[in-house]
Amino acid sequence: MTTISTKPYLLRAIWEWCVDQGFTPYLATLVDEDTRVPPGYARDGQIVLNLSPDATGQLQMANDFISFQGRFGGVAHSLVIPVANVIAIYARENGQGMAFEPELEASEDEAEGTAEVPGDVVQDLSDATAELRRERSAEPQPPARPPRGSHLKVVK
Repeated sequence: MTTISTKPYLLRAIWEWCVDQGFTPYLATLVDEDTRVPPGYARDGQIVLNLSPDATGQLQMANDFISFQGRFGGVAHSLVIPVANVIAIYARENGQGMAFEPELEASEDEAEGTAEVPGDVVQDLSDATAELRRERSAEPQPPARPPRGSHLKVVK
């Protein structure tokens, strides 16, 4: 019998504590080929996500994956975060939370391909979003306004 990591239990506990205290839970994670996030939002192979109930829909924090619906630039996306990639969960308001070492090696179940996210849990919208962004960028944009002068005066 294999022992399940304590990490998913700690993630759920800190998330619940943040929500109960009225704080905004933030999740910092590494982005790799197993992580499904909107293209263009990760920086240096990492992304920080707002996991508050107001910012997420259908949040599921399982032992292997965290999945939810989120909006980026007004467009809905399905996100899937492997628990092994999570490096921190904390309250935005005061920084209290917990940091984790990323688990770089896959577990035996993942190596054998038995740990999968069920297809009915999330729906991938990243291709449609990328196409929509290409269409929007091809449209002519109105000219930008010239910068206005400051309303402040220098008094000596």
